[in-house]
Amino acid sequence: MSTIYIALGSNIGDRLAFLRKGKDALGQYMNIIATSAVYDTEPIGTAAQDRFLNAALAAETELSPQKVLSICLAIEKENGRAREAKNAPRTLDLDLLLYDDLRIDSPELMLPHPRMHERAFVLAPLCDIDPELLHPVLRVPVRELLAKCAREENLIQRTEYSI
Repeated sequence: MSTIYIALGSNIGDRLAFLRKGKDALGQYMNIIATSAVYDTEPIGTAAQDRFLNAALAAETELSPQKVLSICLAIEKENGRAREAKNAPRTLDLDLLLYDDLRIDSPELMLPHPRMHERAFVLAPLCDIDPELLHPVLRVPVRELLAKCAREENLIQRTEYSI
């Protein structure tokens, strides 16, 4: 059994409902063992668009990383995600962040997620789940990586919501 971490995000429509639908759909394929709080976040590096709600979950699975990715893409599509442009607004975004300590570098899938260590909106939810979780390449706990993202801290705010 492998432990995986998935980031969830939404900035179109009922954002919280989309996060919950994403979690529920993932739960049909894997055993969800932990979820983070939900964070309200400012979009980073994109044209003007609405704020995001972001969260993360940890799960146990026997599925391959490629199968997990395929399931994530299908769930996004089922929830109205259109991939018209990079970083476009989205109903649901599911990113496979970590799959045990596995490293993959292919056109379809990169593990660990290539930018997770730079994004407070990913690291803060991961810290809720396990602040001592080590980045498999950098070998640094996510809490330390989050501290290095201090410039983004004012762009994210923990909410009272859960998924």
